[in-house]
Amino acid sequence: MVGDSIRGRADASLARVARASERRMRIDHPVAGAVHVGVVTGAAVLAGLAVERLGRGRPLVAAAGTAASTWAVLGGARLAADGTALARQLETGDLAATRQTLKAWDSRCSQELDGVSLARASVEAVAQNSSDTVVAPLLWGAVAGVPGLLGARAVGVVRRMVAEQAGRERFGSAAAHLDTVVNLLPTRATAALTVAGAPVVGGSARAAWRAWQRDTVLHPSPNAGRVVAAYAGALEIRLGGRTVYPDGVRELPVLGDGRNPDAGHVTRAVELSRVVGWLAGVSSAVVALIPGLRRLRRSRRRVR
Repeated sequence: MVGDSIRGRADASLARVARASERRMRIDHPVAGAVHVGVVTGAAVLAGLAVERLGRGRPLVAAAGTAASTWAVLGGARLAADGTALARQLETGDLAATRQTLKAWDSRCSQELDGVSLARASVEAVAQNSSDTVVAPLLWGAVAGVPGLLGARAVGVVRRMVAEQAGRERFGSAAAHLDTVVNLLPTRATAALTVAGAPVVGGSARAAWRAWQRDTVLHPSPNAGRVVAAYAGALEIRLGGRTVYPDGVRELPVLGDGRNPDAGHVTRAVELSRVVGWLAGVSSAVVALIPGLRRLRRSRRRVR
């Protein structure tokens, strides 16, 4: 069933809303797709507004609501668990299990991939989902509160579910365009945090920066490839290249200039994603505190 690979607390709920909406919009038309993504994202934003309204004037309730929403949305722990499983399955040569685990995180067609290609796909999935399920919700939550947190994740879930279906490109165009806009800042922030965190896992910050700046110039998407390029440089491996998706084959630029990845690189990618997640959490907390600090300064000036 489409969307079965969408797992997790908030993801599962959002996927149910998306399936219910999609069942009423079978027409493969951009307008139907725009209504679909609007319904699902709107429902998530309204849920976030309800959480914030419930906590208005009650700091403890507000803090609990924000914490619960963040816990429900973030996929860092699940990403680490599945990434570790991918590394272990590759190490033992269980390619069938690797393909099944990878399906939860990546929409590419993996049935014909060998061990090296599965390792490449696994590192790319860890990199991309570090941005999609950790950095993007955190940054949007810092900027727009709980509605931003839930709304950003809803866009990612809808985009992923539509991408898993062949022959629905027109229906999914609105979700793809909205996902591009929503992730303009998070993908670049994730790439920057990858550069900063690379030395923590024994990687190269210089190579991460170089691959990010050099290898994404030829990439057809304004977002896709930036995080993957930074990971490739940080781990000193090669990623990208020919990739098969349900809607066809994409000849993507090669990212990085190191060796082909293996199971050990998947493990290091998971470690790097943890570092990126912690850095994103700290950065988002700082961003969220800025408006409050400004209000405090203004109130002190008025007192004086």
